[in-house]
Amino acid sequence: GTVELLRALAVSDLDPFIDLLNDQSDADGLRALFTTWITAPQPDIDVLVTAVLDGAIAYLSSGATEFAGEAKTVLELGERYPGDAGVLAALLLNRISLAPGEAIFVSAGNLHTYLRGFAVEVMANSDNVLRGGLTPKHVDVPELLRVLDFAPTTEEHLRPRIRREGFGLIYETPTDEFAVALLELDDEYVGHEVDATCSHDGPQILLCTQGSTTVHGKSGSLTLKRGMAAWVAADDAPIRLEAHEPTKLFRATVGL
Repeated sequence: GTVELLRALAVSDLDPFIDLLNDQSDADGLRALFTTWITAPQPDIDVLVTAVLDGAIAYLSSGATEFAGEAKTVLELGERYPGDAGVLAALLLNRISLAPGEAIFVSAGNLHTYLRGFAVEVMANSDNVLRGGLTPKHVDVPELLRVLDFAPTTEEHLRPRIRREGFGLIYETPTDEFAVALLELDDEYVGHEVDATCSHDGPQILLCTQGSTTVHGKSGSLTLKRGMAAWVAADDAPIRLEAHEPTKLFRATVGL
C-alpha cells in the first residue's frame, strides 16, 4: 500500500504525510495528501522531491525488491521532470505493466500517466481533460481537485474481462459509451475476405497496428497499413477485411 511504500523509502520528510494517511480514511487521506503536494510552494516541493529521490536511490542500493519498480519510476520521473509535484503524485498511483493484448480500464476522475511503450487509448466524450503534473504546461489545480476520484483501487480491479469471438478479442468495459476489440488476422486469414461487421448498428474506427489489410464496405475499399486508421460509417456495413499479411486491427465502436 501507499503507507508501506512511503515507509520503505525511509525519508524523514515523508513522516508527516504518513501520519496524515494513517489519521484518515483511504480516500480522504489520499485526497488530503495529493492536495498538500499539488498546492505546496515550489521551494518545498524541490526539497521533498530531492529527499524522495535520495530515498529511492538508497532503497534500490539496499537490494530491496518489494517496491523496486516504484522506486525506479520515481527516479525516472525525477530526471525527466525535476521539481515537479507529479513526481510525488506517482507514489500514490498503481504501477502497472501491460503485455501485448492486455488492457486496463480507467474510469473518469482517475489520475493516470503513461511511462513508455505503445498503447491504444479509447476515451469517452469529455470536455475537461486535465493535467495533473509531469508537464511544463498549465495545471488547473482547483478544477483538478474538483474532479479527481481518490477511492483506492487495485490492478486486478482495473483489468477488464477479455473474451475471444472468432478472430477477435473483446474487451469488456463497465461503460456503454464505447466498446473495444482487437481483430487478429493470422496466417489462416491471409488472402481471404472475412466478415467483420459489428454485432450492432453504429459507426466504428479501425486502427491498424501490425501488417496490412483492405477494408471493404458499401462506400468502397481502403487499404490500411501499420499506423493508419479508417472511419467506418454505420451505413457502410457489411464490412469485410482482406489481410495481405498477418494483421492486427483495433476496433472502437459505440457501446452495446
